[in-house]
Amino acid sequence: MPYLVSDDLPGRHAGERFRDLLNRKEILQLPGAHNGMAALQAKAAGFEGLYLSGAAMTASMGLPDLGIITVDEVAFFIRQVARASGLPLLVDGDTGYGEALNVMHMVRTFEEAGAGAVHIEDQLLPKKCGHLNDKKLADARDMAAKVAAAAKARRHLHLIARTDAAASEGLDGAVARARLYVEAGADAIFPEALTTAEMFREFAARMQGVPLLANMTEFGRTRFFTAKEFEEMGYQIVIWPVSSLRVANNAQEKLYATLSQDGSTKAMLAEMQTQAELYETIELAAYEALDASIVATIVPEPA
Repeated sequence: MPYLVSDDLPGRHAGERFRDLLNRKEILQLPGAHNGMAALQAKAAGFEGLYLSGAAMTASMGLPDLGIITVDEVAFFIRQVARASGLPLLVDGDTGYGEALNVMHMVRTFEEAGAGAVHIEDQLLPKKCGHLNDKKLADARDMAAKVAAAAKARRHLHLIARTDAAASEGLDGAVARARLYVEAGADAIFPEALTTAEMFREFAARMQGVPLLANMTEFGRTRFFTAKEFEEMGYQIVIWPVSSLRVANNAQEKLYATLSQDGSTKAMLAEMQTQAELYETIELAAYEALDASIVATIVPEPA
Protein backbone atom coordinates (compact mmCIF):
# COMPACT_ATOMS: atom_id res chain seq x y z
CA MET A 1 0.00 0.00 0.00
CA PRO A 2 1.15 3.61 -0.57
CA TYR A 3 3.10 5.18 2.27
CA LEU A 4 0.45 7.95 2.27
CA VAL A 5 -1.97 5.62 4.10
CA SER A 6 -1.28 5.94 7.82
CA ASP A 7 -2.81 2.56 8.66
CA ASP A 8 -0.13 0.93 6.52
CA LEU A 9 2.79 2.70 8.22
CA PRO A 10 4.87 1.01 10.93
CA GLY A 11 3.39 1.65 14.36
CA ARG A 12 6.71 1.62 16.24
CA HIS A 13 9.85 3.72 16.05
CA ALA A 14 12.44 2.66 13.50
CA GLY A 15 15.04 2.22 16.25
CA GLU A 16 12.82 -0.24 18.08
CA ARG A 17 12.23 -2.21 14.90
CA PHE A 18 15.97 -2.20 14.17
CA ARG A 19 16.62 -3.72 17.61
CA ASP A 20 14.00 -6.38 16.94
CA LEU A 21 15.94 -7.45 13.84
CA LEU A 22 19.24 -7.38 15.71
CA ASN A 23 17.84 -9.56 18.51
CA ARG A 24 17.15 -12.41 16.12
CA LYS A 25 19.48 -15.39 16.20
CA GLU A 26 20.82 -15.03 12.66
CA ILE A 27 23.14 -12.26 11.44
CA LEU A 28 21.36 -9.08 10.31
CA GLN A 29 22.02 -8.53 6.59
CA LEU A 30 21.78 -4.90 5.45
CA PRO A 31 22.34 -4.21 1.75
CA GLY A 32 23.09 -0.65 0.73
CA ALA A 33 20.17 1.25 -0.80
CA HIS A 34 21.26 4.58 -2.27
CA ASN A 35 17.78 5.84 -3.16
CA GLY A 36 14.10 5.00 -2.82
CA MET A 37 13.98 2.73 -5.87
CA ALA A 38 16.92 0.66 -4.63
CA ALA A 39 15.13 0.40 -1.27
CA LEU A 40 11.98 -0.95 -2.92
CA GLN A 41 13.97 -3.48 -4.93
CA ALA A 42 15.90 -4.67 -1.85
CA LYS A 43 12.65 -5.06 0.06
CA ALA A 44 11.14 -7.05 -2.82
CA ALA A 45 14.17 -9.37 -2.65
CA GLY A 46 13.27 -10.16 0.96
CA PHE A 47 15.57 -7.91 3.01
CA GLU A 48 14.08 -6.55 6.24
CA GLY A 49 16.57 -3.75 6.93
CA LEU A 50 18.75 -1.45 4.83
CA TYR A 51 21.98 0.52 4.97
CA LEU A 52 22.54 4.07 3.70
CA SER A 53 26.20 4.66 2.88
CA GLY A 54 27.89 8.04 2.93
CA ALA A 55 30.04 6.96 0.01
CA ALA A 56 26.95 5.98 -1.98
CA MET A 57 25.14 9.23 -1.14
CA THR A 58 28.07 11.43 -2.12
CA ALA A 59 28.88 9.44 -5.26
CA SER A 60 25.25 9.68 -6.39
CA MET A 61 25.66 13.47 -6.04
CA GLY A 62 28.89 13.39 -8.07
CA LEU A 63 31.03 14.10 -5.00
CA PRO A 64 33.85 12.24 -3.20
CA ASP A 65 33.33 10.72 0.23
CA LEU A 66 35.23 13.34 2.23
CA GLY A 67 32.58 14.37 4.76
CA ILE A 68 31.51 17.44 2.80
CA ILE A 69 27.76 16.89 2.65
CA THR A 70 25.46 18.24 5.33
CA VAL A 71 23.06 16.77 7.86
CA ASP A 72 20.08 18.09 5.90
CA GLU A 73 21.33 16.55 2.65
CA VAL A 74 21.66 13.17 4.36
CA ALA A 75 18.18 13.58 5.88
CA PHE A 76 16.79 13.93 2.34
CA PHE A 77 18.20 10.49 1.48
CA ILE A 78 16.97 9.00 4.77
CA ARG A 79 13.43 10.24 4.17
CA GLN A 80 13.18 8.77 0.68
CA VAL A 81 14.68 5.39 1.58
CA ALA A 82 12.72 4.99 4.82
CA ARG A 83 9.51 6.28 3.27
CA ALA A 84 9.76 4.11 0.17
CA SER A 85 10.55 0.87 1.98
CA GLY A 86 9.17 1.28 5.50
CA LEU A 87 12.19 -0.74 6.66
CA PRO A 88 14.54 0.03 9.57
CA LEU A 89 17.54 1.89 8.18
CA LEU A 90 21.14 2.11 9.42
CA VAL A 91 22.68 5.42 8.32
CA ASP A 92 26.32 6.38 7.88
CA GLY A 93 26.80 9.48 10.08
CA ASP A 94 30.44 10.04 9.07
CA THR A 95 32.22 11.92 11.90
CA GLY A 96 28.99 13.43 13.26
CA TYR A 97 29.21 16.66 11.24
CA GLY A 98 31.10 18.50 13.96
CA GLU A 99 31.58 18.22 17.68
CA ALA A 100 29.27 17.11 20.50
CA LEU A 101 26.40 19.54 19.90
CA ASN A 102 26.52 18.89 16.15
CA VAL A 103 26.34 15.16 16.83
CA MET A 104 23.27 15.67 19.01
CA HIS A 105 21.64 17.71 16.23
CA MET A 106 22.45 14.93 13.75
CA VAL A 107 20.86 12.29 15.98
CA ARG A 108 17.60 14.18 16.36
CA THR A 109 17.48 15.06 12.65
CA PHE A 110 18.10 11.47 11.59
CA GLU A 111 15.48 10.14 13.99
CA GLU A 112 12.89 12.59 12.68
CA ALA A 113 13.77 11.64 9.09
CA GLY A 114 13.06 7.96 9.86
CA ALA A 115 16.44 6.36 10.62
CA GLY A 116 16.59 3.35 12.93
CA ALA A 117 20.33 3.37 13.59
CA VAL A 118 23.42 5.47 12.93
CA HIS A 119 27.13 4.92 13.06
CA ILE A 120 29.76 7.58 13.65
CA GLU A 121 33.50 7.17 13.14
CA ASP A 122 36.70 8.27 14.85
CA GLN A 123 38.36 10.02 11.90
CA LEU A 124 39.26 13.67 11.52
CA LEU A 125 38.01 15.78 8.63
CA PRO A 126 38.47 15.50 5.76
CA LYS A 127 37.52 11.89 6.47
CA LYS A 128 38.14 9.13 3.93
CA CYS A 129 36.56 5.88 2.87
CA GLY A 130 37.55 3.38 5.53
CA HIS A 131 39.53 1.22 3.11
CA LEU A 132 41.84 4.00 1.86
CA ASN A 133 45.26 4.89 3.24
CA ASP A 134 46.45 7.81 5.40
CA LYS A 135 43.34 8.20 7.52
CA LYS A 136 43.73 10.67 10.38
CA LEU A 137 42.24 9.57 13.69
CA ALA A 138 40.58 11.73 16.31
CA ASP A 139 41.67 11.49 19.91
CA ALA A 140 39.85 8.54 21.43
CA ARG A 141 38.47 10.68 24.27
CA ASP A 142 37.08 13.21 21.80
CA MET A 143 35.33 10.42 19.93
CA ALA A 144 34.00 9.02 23.20
CA ALA A 145 32.55 12.46 23.97
CA LYS A 146 30.71 12.37 20.63
CA VAL A 147 29.35 8.91 21.41
CA ALA A 148 28.16 10.09 24.82
CA ALA A 149 26.51 13.13 23.23
CA ALA A 150 24.72 10.93 20.69
CA ALA A 151 23.53 8.57 23.44
CA LYS A 152 22.20 11.51 25.44
CA ALA A 153 20.32 12.99 22.48
CA ARG A 154 18.73 9.86 21.05
CA ARG A 155 15.23 8.77 21.87
CA HIS A 156 15.20 5.41 20.10
CA LEU A 157 18.08 5.46 17.58
CA HIS A 158 20.46 2.50 17.79
CA LEU A 159 24.01 3.85 18.16
CA ILE A 160 27.02 2.19 16.53
CA ALA A 161 30.58 3.49 16.96
CA ARG A 162 33.01 2.84 14.13
CA THR A 163 36.75 2.75 14.70
CA ASP A 164 39.26 3.10 11.87
CA ALA A 165 42.20 2.47 14.20
CA ALA A 166 43.22 -1.00 13.02
CA ALA A 167 45.28 0.31 10.10
CA SER A 168 47.41 2.72 12.16
CA GLU A 169 47.16 1.55 15.78
CA GLY A 170 46.78 -2.18 15.20
CA LEU A 171 44.20 -4.47 16.72
CA ASP A 172 45.20 -3.49 20.26
CA GLY A 173 44.43 0.16 19.51
CA ALA A 174 41.14 -0.67 17.80
CA VAL A 175 40.01 -2.83 20.74
CA ALA A 176 40.99 -0.19 23.31
CA ARG A 177 39.05 2.47 21.42
CA ALA A 178 36.05 0.17 20.96
CA ARG A 179 35.87 -0.56 24.70
CA LEU A 180 36.02 3.16 25.47
CA TYR A 181 33.19 3.86 23.01
CA VAL A 182 31.01 1.15 24.56
CA GLU A 183 31.60 2.71 27.98
CA ALA A 184 30.50 6.05 26.50
CA GLY A 185 27.17 4.60 25.36
CA ALA A 186 27.63 2.82 22.01
CA ASP A 187 25.24 -0.10 21.48
CA ALA A 188 27.52 -1.82 18.96
CA ILE A 189 30.96 -1.49 17.38
CA PHE A 190 32.00 -1.31 13.72
CA PRO A 191 35.70 -2.20 13.30
CA GLU A 192 36.52 -0.85 9.85
CA ALA A 193 38.94 -2.31 7.31
CA LEU A 194 39.96 -5.52 9.08
CA THR A 195 41.75 -7.56 6.45
CA THR A 196 41.75 -11.24 7.42
CA ALA A 197 39.52 -13.81 9.01
CA GLU A 198 42.02 -14.02 11.86
CA MET A 199 41.65 -10.29 12.58
CA PHE A 200 37.86 -10.50 12.51
CA ARG A 201 37.88 -13.49 14.88
CA GLU A 202 40.36 -11.95 17.31
CA PHE A 203 38.50 -8.65 17.47
CA ALA A 204 35.24 -10.50 18.16
CA ALA A 205 36.88 -12.64 20.85
CA ARG A 206 38.27 -9.55 22.59
CA MET A 207 34.93 -7.71 22.39
CA GLN A 208 32.82 -10.61 23.61
CA GLY A 209 29.27 -9.61 24.51
CA VAL A 210 29.30 -6.48 22.33
CA PRO A 211 27.33 -6.60 19.03
CA LEU A 212 29.69 -6.14 16.07
CA LEU A 213 29.24 -4.94 12.50
CA ALA A 214 31.26 -6.20 9.51
CA ASN A 215 31.67 -4.23 6.30
CA MET A 216 31.72 -6.34 3.12
CA THR A 217 32.58 -3.64 0.62
CA GLU A 218 33.94 -4.62 -2.77
CA PHE A 219 37.42 -3.55 -3.94
CA GLY A 220 38.57 -2.80 -0.38
CA ARG A 221 41.05 -4.27 2.08
CA THR A 222 38.68 -6.99 3.32
CA ARG A 223 38.62 -10.14 1.21
CA PHE A 224 35.22 -11.58 0.35
CA PHE A 225 33.31 -13.34 3.11
CA THR A 226 29.69 -14.45 3.11
CA ALA A 227 27.17 -13.36 5.70
CA LYS A 228 27.32 -16.85 7.19
CA GLU A 229 31.11 -16.67 7.50
CA PHE A 230 30.89 -13.32 9.30
CA GLU A 231 28.29 -14.80 11.63
CA GLU A 232 30.60 -17.71 12.42
CA MET A 233 33.40 -15.21 13.16
CA GLY A 234 31.22 -13.53 15.81
CA TYR A 235 29.49 -10.65 13.98
CA GLN A 236 25.83 -9.70 14.32
CA ILE A 237 25.46 -7.25 11.41
CA VAL A 238 26.91 -7.20 7.89
CA ILE A 239 26.59 -4.39 5.33
CA TRP A 240 27.22 -4.20 1.60
CA PRO A 241 27.41 -0.40 1.44
CA VAL A 242 27.95 0.64 -2.18
CA SER A 243 27.04 -2.50 -4.15
CA SER A 244 23.73 -1.21 -5.52
CA LEU A 245 25.31 2.06 -6.66
CA ARG A 246 28.25 0.28 -8.31
CA VAL A 247 25.91 -1.91 -10.36
CA ALA A 248 23.63 1.00 -11.27
CA ASN A 249 26.57 3.23 -12.26
CA ASN A 250 28.07 0.52 -14.45
CA ALA A 251 24.75 0.01 -16.23
CA GLN A 252 24.29 3.75 -16.76
CA GLU A 253 27.79 4.09 -18.19
CA LYS A 254 27.02 1.35 -20.67
CA LEU A 255 23.72 3.01 -21.60
CA TYR A 256 25.29 6.39 -22.30
CA ALA A 257 28.11 4.84 -24.33
CA THR A 258 25.57 2.91 -26.42
CA LEU A 259 23.39 5.97 -26.93
CA SER A 260 26.39 8.08 -27.93
CA GLN A 261 27.59 5.45 -30.41
CA ASP A 262 24.24 4.34 -31.89
CA GLY A 263 22.04 7.39 -31.46
CA SER A 264 19.47 4.96 -30.06
CA THR A 265 18.76 2.95 -26.91
CA LYS A 266 17.41 -0.05 -28.82
CA ALA A 267 20.47 -2.23 -28.08
CA MET A 268 19.89 -1.71 -24.35
CA LEU A 269 16.19 -2.58 -24.20
CA ALA A 270 16.76 -6.11 -22.92
CA GLU A 271 18.70 -4.69 -19.94
CA MET A 272 16.08 -2.10 -19.00
CA GLN A 273 13.36 -2.25 -16.40
CA THR A 274 10.14 -2.14 -18.42
CA GLN A 275 7.44 0.46 -17.94
CA ALA A 276 5.17 -2.18 -16.44
CA GLU A 277 7.88 -3.35 -14.02
CA LEU A 278 8.57 0.23 -12.95
CA TYR A 279 4.89 0.94 -12.25
CA GLU A 280 4.55 -2.33 -10.35
CA THR A 281 7.58 -1.54 -8.18
CA ILE A 282 6.38 1.97 -7.27
CA GLU A 283 2.77 0.74 -6.86
CA LEU A 284 1.28 3.23 -9.29
CA ALA A 285 -2.05 1.40 -9.42
CA ALA A 286 -2.38 1.50 -5.63
CA TYR A 287 -1.78 5.26 -5.61
CA GLU A 288 -4.37 5.76 -8.34
CA ALA A 289 -6.88 3.61 -6.45
CA LEU A 290 -6.21 5.56 -3.26
CA ASP A 291 -6.74 8.85 -5.07
CA ALA A 292 -10.00 7.61 -6.59
CA SER A 293 -11.27 6.38 -3.23
CA ILE A 294 -10.61 9.73 -1.59
CA VAL A 295 -12.37 11.61 -4.34
CA ALA A 296 -15.36 9.26 -4.11
CA THR A 297 -15.52 9.79 -0.36
CA ILE A 298 -15.24 13.57 -0.39
CA VAL A 299 -17.34 14.64 -3.38
CA PRO A 300 -21.11 14.59 -2.57
CA GLU A 301 -23.69 13.16 -4.94
CA PRO A 302 -25.42 15.86 -7.06
CA ALA A 303 -28.82 16.94 -5.75
